[in-house]
Amino acid sequence: MNGASREALAAARERFNALTDNTSVDATKLADELAAVTALLDREVSLRRVLTDPAQPGEAKAELAGRLLGGQVGGEAVDLVSGMVRTRWSRPRDLADAVEELAAAADLVAAQRAGTLDNVEDELFRFSRIVSSSPELRSALSDRNASTTAKADLVRRLLGGRAEGVTERLVVRLVTQPRGRSLEAGLDELTKLAAARRDRTVAVVTSAVPLSDQQKQRLGAALAQLYGRQVHLNLDVDPEVLGGIAVRIGDEVINGTIADRLDEAARRMAG
Repeated sequence: MNGASREALAAARERFNALTDNTSVDATKLADELAAVTALLDREVSLRRVLTDPAQPGEAKAELAGRLLGGQVGGEAVDLVSGMVRTRWSRPRDLADAVEELAAAADLVAAQRAGTLDNVEDELFRFSRIVSSSPELRSALSDRNASTTAKADLVRRLLGGRAEGVTERLVVRLVTQPRGRSLEAGLDELTKLAAARRDRTVAVVTSAVPLSDQQKQRLGAALAQLYGRQVHLNLDVDPEVLGGIAVRIGDEVINGTIADRLDEAARRMAG
């Protein structure tokens, strides 16, 4: 998001965090309700445009949202969406994207309260690797001709009893409401959102062999020092990374292969 939408999303996140800091708020219910609002905004393009029309007073848009959603979703969801439409958005689509993010964040709040957020984060990453390595599974979960029920049932068969309930809910929502994204992109977004929930950065670490606990601790400490914040390691093994590791954080790649280390050693000796 750019400009006004970025500022509006930041304000929405602050309101969401203030709301969900109250443990009496049912985070799972809030997630379902915000997901329903996202689906409504996706279906009703004209409504999305009205609610983001910069020519309309913010209070009038908030009142409209309240009238439409009141009785359909709970008061917390109504208040969040009403606050969001009071602010300015660069594009109508950005409002729906922001509501969707808060829906996922609410599920992650539920996981955090239950002490399972680490598990959810790891399961999302592992599932993304399974999807990437299985064209058949990716095709089945992304097939536009398949019913949403069939895709949801497939996810439940794959994850039911093997993953946290929040992980299953997030993946089911992703495959049934992809909103134009690839499955891999959606899983990557969810993994990053889970990391952000704990104010952490995600590093995808690919190594030729599994790292020992000591190596993981040393790498995590080094990356934390480099980036100035805690870094969560998502680990993958690729024999082609000969004798070393490659670390990807966002668009930045830190290559730690043997060849690179030898080159660096040679440069130091020459200097």
